[in-house]
Amino acid sequence: STSSTAHCFALSYCQSTKQTPFTTAATIFPRKQLQSSLQMSTSSQTEGTSNKVEKNHPLQNLYQNLDPSWINQLSTETPTNYEKSLQRQSSATSYRGRTSSSSSGSEDAADNRKMRPIYNGHYVVVKPTPLKKPRLVIHSPSMAATLGFTEEDVLSEPFVQFFSGDVSTALNPLGTTTKKEEHLTWATPYALSIMGTRYTSNCPYGTGDGYGDGRAISIGEVISPQKERYEMQLKGAGPTPFCRGADGRAVLRSSIREFLASEAMHELGIRTTRALSLVVSEKGGDTSNRPWYSDRNKRGPLPTLDDPRLASYSLEQRKQIISQLSVQQKNDPDVMISEPCAITTRVSPSFVRIGHFDLFARRAMAGLADDDDVPYDTTTDAWKELEELMWHAAFRDYKESAYDPFVEKKDAKGASLAILKGAMVNISNLVADWVRVGFAQGNFNADNCLVAGRTMDYGPFGFMDEYHPLFAKWTGSGEHFGFLNQPSAGYANFVVLAESLLPLIVADAGEDWMKEEQRVKKEILTEAQEVFQEEIDRVFRSKLGFDQHEESGSDLWSELEPMMRESRTDWILFWRRLTMVMKEYPYLDSTAYGDMLDLLMGNDEVVKGSSPFYEPLSENYRSKFLDWITKWRKALKEAESSSDDPMSTSSDDTTVPSNWRTLPSNATPYERMKISNPKYVLREWMLVEAYGRASKGDENMVFELLDLVSDPYGERDGGDDDDDNYEEKYFKRAPDEALTAGGTAFMS
Repeated sequence: STSSTAHCFALSYCQSTKQTPFTTAATIFPRKQLQSSLQMSTSSQTEGTSNKVEKNHPLQNLYQNLDPSWINQLSTETPTNYEKSLQRQSSATSYRGRTSSSSSGSEDAADNRKMRPIYNGHYVVVKPTPLKKPRLVIHSPSMAATLGFTEEDVLSEPFVQFFSGDVSTALNPLGTTTKKEEHLTWATPYALSIMGTRYTSNCPYGTGDGYGDGRAISIGEVISPQKERYEMQLKGAGPTPFCRGADGRAVLRSSIREFLASEAMHELGIRTTRALSLVVSEKGGDTSNRPWYSDRNKRGPLPTLDDPRLASYSLEQRKQIISQLSVQQKNDPDVMISEPCAITTRVSPSFVRIGHFDLFARRAMAGLADDDDVPYDTTTDAWKELEELMWHAAFRDYKESAYDPFVEKKDAKGASLAILKGAMVNISNLVADWVRVGFAQGNFNADNCLVAGRTMDYGPFGFMDEYHPLFAKWTGSGEHFGFLNQPSAGYANFVVLAESLLPLIVADAGEDWMKEEQRVKKEILTEAQEVFQEEIDRVFRSKLGFDQHEESGSDLWSELEPMMRESRTDWILFWRRLTMVMKEYPYLDSTAYGDMLDLLMGNDEVVKGSSPFYEPLSENYRSKFLDWITKWRKALKEAESSSDDPMSTSSDDTTVPSNWRTLPSNATPYERMKISNPKYVLREWMLVEAYGRASKGDENMVFELLDLVSDPYGERDGGDDDDDNYEEKYFKRAPDEALTAGGTAFMS
């Protein structure tokens, strides 16, 4: 059952590990020597081919600024392990109903497009499988500009070729026609851990040697005009050794969701991978078969309060049971559909996953030292690969704090501790921000958690309509990935990272290494629990208009949570309409609490769908919300009067900054609330309509949604700055059918 105070984070994880649940009321090292026929440095590529570069070629700037640090700094598999792998290689087969119309030629094995185990190394060189008949659907102008592309570049044929997987053809005019000068693309292995428990069962070999980038292929790292490093990765670029028998493709439907969600998250001010482009295979090109939902596939009817099966429960318990069933009742797909294949190019400073550390730590820790006074055998190749990965992550994600101060001294302990400090802050911030905007990632395993704390892998995600603490779209999310359990899921992933780095931290501890390991682990995880809890508390304080450090805000949320759950409240509308209350009544001396409640409740008779409540409030709940509003306003007034830096009462929109964490201590309640409570998010019914239209040739709504999410905190209320009247279209509750329909309310 759901706790009435919403202290319901990851109960199964906390019970199994005895952790306390979080409440809602954390000199470049030498390049590896690869076979000379496969790789050369970026500098020698540029110098050796500069006379071949086609003037004004759309990819010229990108090509001249490529710098593949993942390949330069890390290891590939050894020849011995490569031969061993080929002996176990299996032919690609359909997997979970996923098959593609793309043919698989004899070159697939040579290009690493067939499933096989990878026993060592941080990457395998893989060639993308180009889309047939590619067409650019949409791109992110801001991301393109960041990478140095002009609008003319983006609309060119070489751009579409490159970002549809035809990398060699696109780069040929730039001097990559010889084998010696081949541009390398790669996929990476990693491990699977769910809520801190390590698994190998999802690997086809039962060993963990077949898990990794199944359909994502990195096509390069580029140094931008701003001197920032970005890695470009094609999602849906065809099979890799880690495809586990699947076709390695993504379809237009899922690609539209990923593209828009990536950019929406960025505009919400939340750390995320970005989307550069979305390319589709036109009619007559590549298609894939996917299991999906027919119009008949809906959530079944829920029991009523007078259902005889619930007779032994109190009224409040019956309400909680029905509420919980409403999010747990999910169906599997019931039809197979053919969809056009598509590729989304996602971009990030790095894609170093906790799952990467998980894999290489498992392999390194398998080599226990013979000497009891030494914890691990640090002479093995597996140990070296773990250490190389640590230095690479420090270089990519925490250069100033974890790389620069420690690399010359080769201080692996210091660098590892600094990585953990940074990851603790960034991951705790990330999951708290997800809660702030009503986002549920859905499948937050350690391999879907970046060490730098960025949102990635927009698969079975969802922005919440009707509030429930266990909300998640994916049929496999369970309670552990439910909405308010995400801080605990993030913490569990951080535990995996800490345990993976501990061997490097205690490697030189001597005969007391076991005590040192226990001490360091306890110290790190105790601090992390406090940081994760504090971040979620800060979110709710800010959403309610309080300073981030004002504890009374957390108490008010604990009282509000069960009221929202029991009254079927829309998450986004409620918080934004509460923000409207603060804007209309900025003076905290006001006692017009009834008028404030009326403004909060909206009026469906005036504007359909404007009320944040999916059912009319009963007199009982109207009274409860009125009492709560009274307490909320009085608490804000008391917080202001006791502050050394009193709040202003201005509600001037021009003063609202871009990030709630950077607000000054004397910010107004309205300023805090507006930047904490977005007005527009990508609700699933919007995405369903957009990709449904796109499948019939009308892509206008995809562009409209990209424009909508470019200003999620703005009003867009039909005034002079809103020719499209976004408020009427999108600032409303979800349609009733969106709360029950398969593929909208839930998905596989």
